[in-house]
Amino acid sequence: MANKMKVAVVGAGGRMGKEVVKLVLGDEELELVAAVGKSDAGADAGTLVGLPACGIRVTSDLEMALVEYRPDVMVDFTTPQFAYSNTALAIKHGVRPIIGTTGFTPEQIEELDKQCAEQNIGGLIAPNFSIGAILMMKFAAQAAKYLPHVEIIETHGDQKLDAPSGTSIKTAEMIAQNREEIRQGNPKEEEVIEGARGGYYNGFRIHSVRLPGVFAQQEVIFGGYGQSLKIRHDSYERAAYMPGVKMAMEKVMSYTGLVYGFDHFID
Repeated sequence: MANKMKVAVVGAGGRMGKEVVKLVLGDEELELVAAVGKSDAGADAGTLVGLPACGIRVTSDLEMALVEYRPDVMVDFTTPQFAYSNTALAIKHGVRPIIGTTGFTPEQIEELDKQCAEQNIGGLIAPNFSIGAILMMKFAAQAAKYLPHVEIIETHGDQKLDAPSGTSIKTAEMIAQNREEIRQGNPKEEEVIEGARGGYYNGFRIHSVRLPGVFAQQEVIFGGYGQSLKIRHDSYERAAYMPGVKMAMEKVMSYTGLVYGFDHFID
């Protein structure tokens, strides 16, 4: 197929990176031109993810891959330690970054947005690529206009490094846009055990649960007089994020500047 979108995957040997490699290799509209990973350098990207060999060898040199193979987009599911520099490097070489790593500061996002604008390209940083999770966020933001008393409970596996999750923080930001800050609960309440009421954000609470055997869940609970509303999303495997990653690749081609949040791509 002519005019395939050329894709570089950074963190190709990671759990999410492997899913992205599978997505690209199995999609007729996409072409894997580079796979980047330090621990898997030299391995065939296809066999690395349990597919037939594809002829693309994993490299540890991101800049070389960007310069030599000239991808249209770079998909990065690495760690906050590397994601900022990877994103800046991609933008420098005119490659549109699609970043699934959380932990960027507002100042970093602003700087990367400026760099994208200077290069006249688009980019995306998304705490969550699940279409269902994005709909949950949008529904929660809408509900907050009418039921401002709210709490968020997010549950992930016990190996997740950040708490609260990027998804819950993004949800809280969207909710906060539609409600005044209200300090909820009894004004005289006292935490008998520190942290029992969760993390404080704009007057409401975010609770993080970390347990083995859990993948990803989030529930947004609204309370009103004589009623409650619960909006919940569950992800059962990483493949659930891939339709969103594919949509992000398509959408980012028509944007200029860095977009924070996959919700901007869903009307």
